Amino acid sequence: MAHPTQVSFSIPQRVIHWAMALLIFFNLLFPDAMAHAYRQMRRGETLTSDQISSANIHAYVGFAVLLLAVLRLCLRFFQGVPPHPAEEPRPFKIAAKVAHFTFYVLFFILPLSGIAAYYFGIATAGELHSGPFKAVMWVLIAGHVAAVLVHQFYWRTNVLKRMTHG
Repeated sequence: MAHPTQVSFSIPQRVIHWAMALLIFFNLLFPDAMAHAYRQMRRGETLTSDQISSANIHAYVGFAVLLLAVLRLCLRFFQGVPPHPAEEPRPFKIAAKVAHFTFYVLFFILPLSGIAAYYFGIATAGELHSGPFKAVMWVLIAGHVAAVLVHQFYWRTNVLKRMTHG
């Protein structure tokens, strides 16, 4: 849904992208409080108020990611996105579309599976959340960063610029 003259992402799109990146990294890098609280809850143990507060930070960050994902999807639908650079070979364009689609799926499925596990006690959701969903997110992030570096230093496109300062 790119507009023909669109060469960069809008400021709201860029702000949401980087805010989500920070929030997602936070939850990927610091899941310990939630994991500990979840294990205790599954064993029927009582959590201290500090443990609940620490676990809730992870949950609230997840809620924020979910809300931003909705806003991001709306902006993508109404504002569109810049077209792929002409220098990018067709197989890489297809891979980029698949990767972005998978990112969007994970932007929703990770928070929703976390909610299902933490608030509704659905163990399978918790296992998927902290196992394969989290692993796929890490793989996508690594691939995303690698693709940006290829664009920047090999194909010398404006991909990085259009997501940083327009």
